[in-house]
Amino acid sequence: MGIRERLSGNEASAIAMKQINPDVVAAFPITPSTEIPQYFSSFVSNGLVDTEFVAVESEHSAMSACIGAEAAGARAMTATSSNGLSFMWEMIYIASSSRLPIVMSLVNRAVSGPLNIHNDHSDAMGVRDAGWIMLFSENNQEAYDNLIMAHRIAEHKDVLLPLMVCQDGFITSHSIENIELIEDEKVKDFVGTYHPEHYLLNDKEPISVGPMDLQAFLAEHKYQQAVAMRNAKKVILDVAADFEKMTGRKYSFFEEYRLEDADIAIVCMNSTAGTTKDVVDSLREKGIKAGLLKVRVFRPFPAEEIAKALSGLKAIAVLDKADSLNAAGGALFTDLTSAMYTNSVSVPTLSYIYGIGGRDTTSKDIESVYTDLQEVVKSNHIENPYRHLGVRGLN
Repeated sequence: MGIRERLSGNEASAIAMKQINPDVVAAFPITPSTEIPQYFSSFVSNGLVDTEFVAVESEHSAMSACIGAEAAGARAMTATSSNGLSFMWEMIYIASSSRLPIVMSLVNRAVSGPLNIHNDHSDAMGVRDAGWIMLFSENNQEAYDNLIMAHRIAEHKDVLLPLMVCQDGFITSHSIENIELIEDEKVKDFVGTYHPEHYLLNDKEPISVGPMDLQAFLAEHKYQQAVAMRNAKKVILDVAADFEKMTGRKYSFFEEYRLEDADIAIVCMNSTAGTTKDVVDSLREKGIKAGLLKVRVFRPFPAEEIAKALSGLKAIAVLDKADSLNAAGGALFTDLTSAMYTNSVSVPTLSYIYGIGGRDTTSKDIESVYTDLQEVVKSNHIENPYRHLGVRGLN
């Protein structure tokens, strides 16, 4: 039986880390993720975990310390946001290319500049091709659950990739919600003990981590990373199945909300899904067959599965909380349309950039997207596929 609590997303994430009890946590504070290492450091000082907490001088050093710890054979975790993740950029790539299953809580916030401390997904999208598994969380419960599952996925012998769990800064990180925690012993048994096959402190197998890797081998090593990312798809589902047996909570690559008979649908990630579900319910009461596909697993991108799930629709809108500034839509939009084309699925699809820098996205805004989709179905024509939502002077 789970433990009922009321927690913010940051506190829920810190409690997940406490229950995991990693060997090393290295972190540097940055809004809005600061509370995660702050809460966790109190667990360390109170003797509730035996983790080595490393208070470093920068986010670059935080990821460097995690890399060193993981390479030595320890289980390592960290948390950051926005410019902190940007400052880690070099080490983010080194972590994945070295096949080190570090787990990071990424509390999404706009990347400067100009300076903004509120939520969008520009930080996560900036490293989307860095070789990290990326899980997104609609609410506090999902942020907690994703972290509990993270090490089982990242440390699997067929994967061995770092993993980040994303949640929306302030919207979930600082908002208190009802949540069901798992008993400590169950988490301990579920996560298991980390026993890496290759690590620096193994005196029976001298190895080098992060050596020079030139023309002779780099292509093969990058191919191995690509294979590991494909392997992660099966592992993610297997771990989710075990998690459902323990908690009753079901997870997959994405959630389909009233999609089975829908004519029109929105595709989005993180907390916006909650608002969209409410709008879907309201439209259904009016006889409009609206639906939602909420992406949980962004890397590896479940291309074939998403294309199949959306194949019966008449029109789709993809909401991106970051602009790729490519004049061709956001990252989720371009991944999704590529997936549909590759899998021979043709559905009119609109791209919306929204919520930049924490701009409020209301139910009225979401309903306007569904109104646009109805017009696309009615006219069988898209005037402009690349749109912005809630920008003054455009609507």
